[in-house]
Amino acid sequence: MLKLSSRLLLVTDRHHAKGRPLVPLLQRVCSAAAPAIQLRERDLPAMDLVALAREVQLLTESCRSQLLINDRIDVALALEGVGVHLRSNSLPVSVARQLLGPDRLLGISVHGVEEAVQAELQGADYVIFGPIYETPSKQRFGPPLGLAMLEKACGLVRIPIIGIGGVTAARACDVRQAGAFGVAVITAILGADDVESAARELLDAVMSPP
Repeated sequence: MLKLSSRLLLVTDRHHAKGRPLVPLLQRVCSAAAPAIQLRERDLPAMDLVALAREVQLLTESCRSQLLINDRIDVALALEGVGVHLRSNSLPVSVARQLLGPDRLLGISVHGVEEAVQAELQGADYVIFGPIYETPSKQRFGPPLGLAMLEKACGLVRIPIIGIGGVTAARACDVRQAGAFGVAVITAILGADDVESAARELLDAVMSPP
């Protein structure tokens, strides 16, 4: 089974970058913390997304990290070695695995314990579990799941669980304490004035022993 290279996963959304160009911003983040990057620019057409992914892949390769394309298996297959992160309502993990083959990282977002269990059974390499805390970007998925639900999921599956939703550096320690492998963030890094400091602070927090 393939593994995430970092306990910190940065989910991109250029609309949360305070008007700053995404690739130079990611370059600054990678130089500071080398997170795995999930490219989630859902409004871009395939051609533009492939072009952007190629730029980001150069960054992740230079810092020996990983690039995952959000839900677009076709775009991932256009790039060598790039993984895929599925939405919770996307293709079944088993189908995506057949399309991708065994040598690409495959994860999925889940919003409950049973979904996490099923994701593991179907062949996911990891799951993003949330929202853990209240956050505007995840309101459509219902109320926060909380740390107790996260701990339950971590006790039932063996693949890495990444906590998402309202995660800050202060909260990252609690997420790890509940059993999560790591955390995923968007605005906690991309929306920060000093993205290098924000990334380092989050990485330090998530790397601290639970």
